[in-house]
Amino acid sequence: MFKYNFKCILDLINTFSDELSCVNFLEEQRWNGKVISPFDSSSKVWKCKEGKYRCANTGKYFNVKTGTLFENTKIPLQKWFIAIWLMTSHKKGISSIQLAKDIGVTQKTAWFIAQRIRVCFCLDPEPEMSNIVEADETFVGGKNKNRHKDKKVPFSTGRSFKDKTPVLGLLERGGNIAAYVVKDTKASTLQPILRSILKPETILLSDEWLGYKGMRNHCDHYVVDHGKKQYVDYDNPEIHTNTIEGFWGILKRGIIGIYNWISRKHLQLYVEEFVFRYNTRKIKESERFILFLHNFTHRLKYKDLIFNQ
Repeated sequence: MFKYNFKCILDLINTFSDELSCVNFLEEQRWNGKVISPFDSSSKVWKCKEGKYRCANTGKYFNVKTGTLFENTKIPLQKWFIAIWLMTSHKKGISSIQLAKDIGVTQKTAWFIAQRIRVCFCLDPEPEMSNIVEADETFVGGKNKNRHKDKKVPFSTGRSFKDKTPVLGLLERGGNIAAYVVKDTKASTLQPILRSILKPETILLSDEWLGYKGMRNHCDHYVVDHGKKQYVDYDNPEIHTNTIEGFWGILKRGIIGIYNWISRKHLQLYVEEFVFRYNTRKIKESERFILFLHNFTHRLKYKDLIFNQ
């Protein structure tokens, strides 16, 4: 079933040496031999010249890039494929400046390409979790004590959101992680997300934060009290949140080391990038590349990206 096996980026470049080879590959991934109109899935489709098709019911023309992150792009597909490979294989991501150098475009273009790719990282927008699930929140934005004097934010210690953005994470032991940028860490914000994802038979593990209080009404809930320096329940060593805290370490090291700073508006896209790589950590880079291209029918327009920038 899996006939492509790119061991390195050179294999990728040799396999997709021109635009036609890229288009043929995308058609195979999207339609698998049966072309479907993006305008009317029940319509007959007529093949036209130059890789175009015509929807019989609507009369509209389309190609394999219509309705995907590649729609209306003037960038060669080979450069897009290289960008996808770099973003899915680099463990901590790649900056838009470095991406621009690697594929030969401007930094502005590279950033737009990267953001379009990040929109397609979310493989399961409405996950369901059971078994043992660790829940935790983190705050992205740096420490106030490390800022220059004229950039310090007053009264921003602890869980203040003046200079940081909270992110809620749920990690199923032995499975996947889901993470969401939230407006605050109140119970009224966290628990609707928890209750929509966690099945009643789930065993929930969290710290002592009050935002989780009341979850015992939905599922089994065990707490480790970090405020008392308790990080593992010594009576039951399985009760801890160390796994998801390890993921927060990966996320923050990537942000600090590669991206340096991320605005609240775009933070969710970057979180999805790290979630995707974590959830596909057990497969090869070539498999991760093709898995991504099974989810490329999402298009981000530039005007939407920079709106209220």
